[in-house]
Amino acid sequence: MQQSYADEATFSDPVFINLNADKVRAMWEMFCLNGKDLTIKFKNVKANETNGSAEWIATYIFTKTGKKVTNHISANFTFKDGKIKTHIDSFNFYKWASQALGLPGLLLGWTGFIKNKIKQGGMQSLNNFISKTTTH
Repeated sequence: MQQSYADEATFSDPVFINLNADKVRAMWEMFCLNGKDLTIKFKNVKANETNGSAEWIATYIFTKTGKKVTNHISANFTFKDGKIKTHIDSFNFYKWASQALGLPGLLLGWTGFIKNKIKQGGMQSLNNFISKTTTH
């Protein structure tokens, strides 16, 4: 994944909004290194020289709660010089929150409050990961 992104790449999903290339590379590294019981499956992969799409399913243990998540994601890409320029993932945040957070996610996962807390926590985890990996 590290080499797949162009230097000017951007990434967005419901949690990580408009990450630059350095942060998206770090996000994937963090996800792969910290993902407990992580499995990823792909299907419906389509691409040409300028854009592409795929569906993927990520199954893992959400470390903050210890709960198992199976997240169905739709990905869309644009390419430049054979590398990913933009990558946008979409998934049902409510379904994700219901699995990852249990009862609180089931009851409140649709609210802006929970979405913002998850976004803030995700960015804090990413920034902590980046500072740990760049200072050692």
